[in-house]
Amino acid sequence: MSFKITAKNDMTAELDHGAVLPLVFRLTLPAVAAQLITFLYNIVDRMYVAKIEDSGMDALAALGIVLPITLIIQAFANLVGLGGSPRAGIKLGEDDRDGANRIFNNAFVMLVIIGVVSGAFFFVFAKPVVVLFGCPESAADFAVSYLRIYSLGSVFVMLAQGLNPFILTQGYSFTAMSYVLTGAVINIILDPLFIFTFGMGVRGSSLATVISQFVSCILIMLFFFSEKSLFKFVKDQFRLCKSIVFSIVSLGFTPFVMTVTECAVQIVFNICLNASTGGNKDYTAALTVMLSALQLISLPLNGLGNGMQPFVSYNYGKGNAKRLKKGITDVTVIAFVFALCIWSLSLCVPVLYARLFSASEAVTEIVKKYTPFFLMGSIMFFVQMTLQNVNVALGQAKSALALAVTRKVIILIPLCFALTHFLGFKGVYMSEGIADLAAGIITSVVIFTSFPKIFKRREQDVKCGVSNHGK
Repeated sequence: MSFKITAKNDMTAELDHGAVLPLVFRLTLPAVAAQLITFLYNIVDRMYVAKIEDSGMDALAALGIVLPITLIIQAFANLVGLGGSPRAGIKLGEDDRDGANRIFNNAFVMLVIIGVVSGAFFFVFAKPVVVLFGCPESAADFAVSYLRIYSLGSVFVMLAQGLNPFILTQGYSFTAMSYVLTGAVINIILDPLFIFTFGMGVRGSSLATVISQFVSCILIMLFFFSEKSLFKFVKDQFRLCKSIVFSIVSLGFTPFVMTVTECAVQIVFNICLNASTGGNKDYTAALTVMLSALQLISLPLNGLGNGMQPFVSYNYGKGNAKRLKKGITDVTVIAFVFALCIWSLSLCVPVLYARLFSASEAVTEIVKKYTPFFLMGSIMFFVQMTLQNVNVALGQAKSALALAVTRKVIILIPLCFALTHFLGFKGVYMSEGIADLAAGIITSVVIFTSFPKIFKRREQDVKCGVSNHGK
């Protein structure tokens, strides 16, 4: 069945002909804001949980353990959303709107299936999973309580995060941001109500997050029923097509691996800290604080890459190399300047993050001493993140995957084990900074040398009338 997509406000003309720099700001600023808002889900949870009387540090350590588990759920959302939306964007650039819509509907079905299955798994196996992830004994009950409630709403998390990129692909970055903002505001309101007023503690924090994601999910779903959306739910397109699923997974595997390896790294961090400190919760809580600082800096940079995705994918589909070069150069410069400013603040005032969580004096001292080492390679890492997302938007599945694996699997995880062996717990904190610096340099060199070849090849394909399949 062929389905003709219409839209009240078609944004493709602006993606095709709009002035590059203003368009870059228009697309990326809301995406950056959305990433910062997303950070609020975690930061607010941790801030309130840390204030729980008599058990705040145990609860904070528990959230540090649960974080990589929730990242696994988000990784599957990225697999589909960030794998499908660039494919759909390229199809829009090729004026194949029916093909773009088929990708969207296949992505929707995949998100529902994965959300239900993953939620059931983590609910049933919550206890052995948190133990496997290196949870200190004193924090285990808190971690299990949080995870079981979170898993019940995982399908809403999956749909909210997986479908939002399809709104961004159409150029509606402010709309996408507003739905994320709405969820964040609800989370901020409900957190103290559930945690303290109703006395639910960690369970209240998790419930607030689930409800906020449910609301975001409903708003995002309603967008696709509106006239302005290029993508529509079409029942006849719900049947999974093997070729479409494969194309989504092949490209989405890169952001999936990036998120999963992030999870794996945090598990390794927790295991190494637990072994080298005898299960001292202060060092695990300090790691949670420093990872929060890293997230605070990295999420806006991730937003830059995500915000550029509709511009990059659409113009790549059109074969417009000149606009691509201009847009990528602009966003890289913006990423570097932003990263430099935030990184400088983090190094000058490291205790800022500890104070946000009302951390104990012991935790604050650890954060103050080791944050400079933990973040020393972050500037290169953040530029890498931006370029990595651009590479995914170009449909370069193989190279994007290779670069994603390099930082975490090849460099960081072995380095963490090695440095912990020789330096004890200090090695955990130092490994992040050294790995980020090395991987950032490698990725930047590879990407900047490969982009001209990619652009030239695409221009030739367009001249010859060859459709791009993201190979």
